[in-house]
Amino acid sequence: MTGAATLVVLAAGAAGAASPTTRAAAEPQLKLVAASNEVTLDRYPDGGGVVLDLGTHMVAGKSPVEVRATRKSYKDPIVATQLVNGKPKALPAGAVTDFGGLAKFLHLTITDAKGKKVYDKDRTFCLNGEGSRTRPDAPATSPYPEGCGGNPFTLGAVWGLQAGWSSNTTGYYDSETVDLPVGKYTAKVTVNKAYRDYFKIGAYDSAATVKVTVKEAEDCHGGGHTEGCKQAFAAAKVKHLTKAGVAPKAAKSALPTALKPKAQRPTGRVAVPKGPKPDLRSVPAWGIQIGPGEQGTPEANRDYLAFSATVWNAGPSPLVLDGFRQKGKDLMDAYQYFYDANGKEIGHQNTGTLEWDPREGHTHWHFTDFARYSLLNAKQTEVVRSQKEAFCLAATDAIDYTVKNANWKPSNTDLHTACGSQSSLSVREVLDVGSGDTYAQFRPGQSFDVTNLPNGEYFIEVKANPENRLVEASTSNNVALRKVILGGTLHHRTVKVPPVGLIDAP
Repeated sequence: MTGAATLVVLAAGAAGAASPTTRAAAEPQLKLVAASNEVTLDRYPDGGGVVLDLGTHMVAGKSPVEVRATRKSYKDPIVATQLVNGKPKALPAGAVTDFGGLAKFLHLTITDAKGKKVYDKDRTFCLNGEGSRTRPDAPATSPYPEGCGGNPFTLGAVWGLQAGWSSNTTGYYDSETVDLPVGKYTAKVTVNKAYRDYFKIGAYDSAATVKVTVKEAEDCHGGGHTEGCKQAFAAAKVKHLTKAGVAPKAAKSALPTALKPKAQRPTGRVAVPKGPKPDLRSVPAWGIQIGPGEQGTPEANRDYLAFSATVWNAGPSPLVLDGFRQKGKDLMDAYQYFYDANGKEIGHQNTGTLEWDPREGHTHWHFTDFARYSLLNAKQTEVVRSQKEAFCLAATDAIDYTVKNANWKPSNTDLHTACGSQSSLSVREVLDVGSGDTYAQFRPGQSFDVTNLPNGEYFIEVKANPENRLVEASTSNNVALRKVILGGTLHHRTVKVPPVGLIDAP
């Protein structure tokens, strides 16, 4: 982004804008500001388009703006309210249709040098977007989560903008790109009327105009590390994942080592004390696809049913596992820890093992017996079991951040933070309250071989804690089933996935 560092906000219909004196007297809950009056954006080849990072931001006033979005079950619609002084206040009708943020919050119009509209759409706004504090007297930190959306089976979300903080109206990882040719444009961003009225935002604080120059991007294929390339890579990644409908984890490379000394175990009495426990729950399988195995391998001649599976922790206590390496082995002894209501560690027990997985795409420590995936027939008898047997625990998805003790900012959100390297003496794997751990099943061995199965009705079973090695508050909610209907012929198989309640997410 380029341009002057001054703040420029031009309201549509500026003649009717409020004066600075009036604005100071009644600061709105939110206001739209622009970081500069002109920006330069890159156009990326191969369909990459232009990421519309216009440098426009929503800024909170003297108080935080907080929204809770929940649904009672998958059969119920999402209900969202703003919390004002601890009390719920209904949002405008149609404000929340999914967990992606406030729907139709903004309207963006882009015109070319001749005044012709080339983009004219409403856009969703995420209060949890990329941002920072905008004035010295604002709180030093924000308690709110990072980003909106996630798993199709999310049950509850918390969105918030800390007092005096900003949130970019077009996030750094925005999956939408626009095919704009190289040239000059004018972008007008406006808060839509329903939200202007709801948040009492005046004309001056609800619209911004930014001059845009689009230029050809540099060649990023050679490993460019400029901000433009980083943005292009991020946009391409999110666009790909959005299309795939999955939230896969990043893999961390193994580090070579010759030394494998024994690590220290926890001391003290082994006990499972009374007090809060984690509560593991499974959500129905999603991201379901069918197709052949990897080309160039024996699996290429077989048909696989691939899917994503999520196990989450409803709390009220985190699931905390430590692995301690056995001397001279690629194996760790695993221990589960227990905490009182104040978060103080009060007990532990041995709960199995962690094993080093050297396979490409893994290369990290897996905890055994965390979940099991089975394909059941119409009578719900197992006919195929996934070869996936071990897992690295990471908080990849926000499933319900409204449950008691939910951690809105879990620290281990991918394999870079959760699962160690081959040289590790020990690892700590945590599934925090409110978050889920998703595995995308896109490799043979992590899916179901359905080559020889007849067409018909089946169920994908996701079962958490299958051997009851982990201590949790309840085991009655550990299983989720998702119906699938197989059809077609060998190497031309099809799969139909009926919705779950209101959730139509194959």
